[in-house]
Amino acid sequence: MSVLSNTESVVSVRSARRPGERVGVAGAVLGAVSIIAVGGGYLLVPQQMAQGFGFTEWPHSEANGFLNIKGVRDVVSGLILLALLGAGQRRALGVATLTVALIPTGDMLTILLRHGSTATALGVHGLTAALVAASGALLLRRRSR
Repeated sequence: MSVLSNTESVVSVRSARRPGERVGVAGAVLGAVSIIAVGGGYLLVPQQMAQGFGFTEWPHSEANGFLNIKGVRDVVSGLILLALLGAGQRRALGVATLTVALIPTGDMLTILLRHGSTATALGVHGLTAALVAASGALLLRRRSR
């Protein structure tokens, strides 16, 4: 009897967490796929992608390589999240997702400190940071028994 009631309580706790966890997983997947696509853009058409980043000027000619570096960073960030999800490491995915939220936060602050587009800094990078952090928080949320 106690095994059955213990199993039932575990199932009910898991069921209670499922909607939030599902949203967290969906957010992590959406974020990972989106940042992989953005990174791919910086690798394939860096000058076009740079125009939407939030600065009034960006690297040209030889300095264009810095845009490709951003592309590699973005693609790898997304792949790390997908690898953790594929490995079934939900807690690690939550920690990594929260950590990855620091990237768009840093982008936002850099644009603001260098007098770039405030609308892009807040509306693109700030919003991205908030959504990614929320996904990570949902993945880490635990319900008490």
